[in-house]
Amino acid sequence: MVDLEKIREMAERVATSEGLHLIDVELKGGSSNGLLRVYIDKAGGVSHGDCQVVSEQLSAMLDVEDPLPGRYVLEVSSPGLDRKLTRPSDYTYFVGRRARLILKEAMGDQNVFEGRLAGFENGRVRLDQGERGLQELEFANIRKAQLVVEIK
Repeated sequence: MVDLEKIREMAERVATSEGLHLIDVELKGGSSNGLLRVYIDKAGGVSHGDCQVVSEQLSAMLDVEDPLPGRYVLEVSSPGLDRKLTRPSDYTYFVGRRARLILKEAMGDQNVFEGRLAGFENGRVRLDQGERGLQELEFANIRKAQLVVEIK
């Protein structure tokens, strides 16, 4: 059985030791021949060298601790400009950036919200919608969230 939480903890240790922020860890395809994706970030962007260092260190840890039995491919990359927001810490890390959030259950008659992230408090994502004001959305009610690419 795959221990994705253990893999996430290992990736977090490696990323932090290199001055990077772990964005997400996902496993596609299953445990016998899967694709393990690790997304990292840092201020100013991630370089190929950052990805290589994390890949090498994490690969060595995975070989020793073996939380993912069978064959797999490890891929380490930047999550891109329109990256997903998956954890409460993402909403704090990206404060000030534009984001689009889709709710599981509508709030009023609206289930899609777009605005600038204004933080995370008490299980709620704070989203500044400019003239429409500050919205507080329950984290548990968010189906999908991602940053919006802004061209300046």
